Amino acid sequence: MDLSNLRPPKGAKHGRKRVGRGQGSGSGKTAGRGHKGAQSRSGYKAKRGFEGGQMPLHRRVPKRGFHNPFRVEYVVVNLDDIAAAFEAGAEVTPDALRGQGLVRGGRRSPIKVLARGEMDKPLTVRAHKFSGKAAEKIAAAGGTAEVLAL
Repeated sequence: MDLSNLRPPKGAKHGRKRVGRGQGSGSGKTAGRGHKGAQSRSGYKAKRGFEGGQMPLHRRVPKRGFHNPFRVEYVVVNLDDIAAAFEAGAEVTPDALRGQGLVRGGRRSPIKVLARGEMDKPLTVRAHKFSGKAAEKIAAAGGTAEVLAL
């Protein structure tokens, strides 16, 4: 046995089915397309989600609720995480938070600071939104909370 006599097992390979090559071939005349109708014509292309005339899934499923297209989804970060990651007097910006790995998401996602944990260092925190308690705790620690425009 060597590489020169390797071959696939019997029946593993099939010839290509050549349709529309006469009656004797078994798939001549209509070439396996049946009679009439859109699928028998050339250029037929089913629309996305078309299920052969059956009511498609996107129409079978009931509509529920309301989707607000103007909703702003904030990425949240807590005070205890900020206090652990930054030294006293540091400037905390969205880019700095991303650099520290505290915030996931793209550069366009706005950031909101929440008040979990204690703040014991004076930090300048710049974010798109602050919870009321978070802003109080930052001010009480001697820092400033600056709101960035969206």
